[in-house]
Amino acid sequence: MKLKQILCIGLLLWGATACNNDEAEPVFPEQPSYDMTGFAKGADVSWLTEMEASGIKFYDASGRATECMTLLRSLGFNSIRLRVWVNPADGWCNKDDVVIKAWRARQLGMRVMIDFHYSDVWADPATQYKPSSWEGLSLDELKNAMAAHTKEVLQALKEKGVTPEWVQVGNETGPGMMWDTDASVSGATYDVEKDGVVYAQNEVNFASFVTTGCQAVKDIFPDAKVIVHLQEGNNNSLYRWIFDTLESYNAQYDVIGMSLYPETDTWETMTAACIENMTDMVARYDKDVMVCEVGMNWDEAETCKSFLSQLLEQSKTIDRCLGVFYWEPQSYGGWNGYTKGAFDDEGKPTVALDAFKE
Repeated sequence: MKLKQILCIGLLLWGATACNNDEAEPVFPEQPSYDMTGFAKGADVSWLTEMEASGIKFYDASGRATECMTLLRSLGFNSIRLRVWVNPADGWCNKDDVVIKAWRARQLGMRVMIDFHYSDVWADPATQYKPSSWEGLSLDELKNAMAAHTKEVLQALKEKGVTPEWVQVGNETGPGMMWDTDASVSGATYDVEKDGVVYAQNEVNFASFVTTGCQAVKDIFPDAKVIVHLQEGNNNSLYRWIFDTLESYNAQYDVIGMSLYPETDTWETMTAACIENMTDMVARYDKDVMVCEVGMNWDEAETCKSFLSQLLEQSKTIDRCLGVFYWEPQSYGGWNGYTKGAFDDEGKPTVALDAFKE
């Protein structure tokens, strides 16, 4: 073999693409490119910084340790969702923590959704309690505090160069928002019993909270889409009740958001009902729709993949469906007792997340 041939082979092994002169230089592979536009394929990773601080690591399919958001991006995700609490006891998910995670997401080119809970802790169908520092405020004072908190967080993001594409004003607010602990519930939209106490409905205040949150968002980010998010995305009667109420009081918002958490024996019927509900919401209220939370038990990965594939495929057929977000897919090993993540006990993504590559 001639000397020049040997040199050519050596350069090719180092990544060169040509060997037609004595000064050829190695050419390294291009970095992968990612499409961050169009239908949102998202993940809520609000636990991420807390998990990292606890020493939790994340691995790709080959077992290589990889930064979590980078790993999710390689799996087809293009959007990150982050919750905000007002004054959480341990500091996680407060303004500063959210800004750090949102900035990291933007450095990867990912789109951002901010989810205001308007609470110090979880806001969900069972617990919608206002922050402790807002207890005892009059209705006007409460709305002022809500608006100030919303603007403060969003302004902090703006100063870091982060522009959220979507902002939730409340989280799973089917039973209202910002309850008082003394059962004088200013935000509930229908009667709900908790710990033996029945919280009374106050529809007008709930609608005013939605509008207050929306206006605060638009003051900082006029182009952000404001989401009203409910639980049970397969429950059309709940959605008609709540959004008929909001319409009757001329509440301001842009998107109807949903959660959907089926079991292995209910995912097909629940998915079909959710698709029907989204279609009805678009037609009835002339609003965009979005699935803000989904999940299924991590050890049912094949079934979860089937569920996600069908949900994603059918959601994309709805012209005004903006996207689908998995809730805390990176949680594993029983983190915080949550079992509906999509990573296995070795910290690797399960096949469920392959649905987001399709």
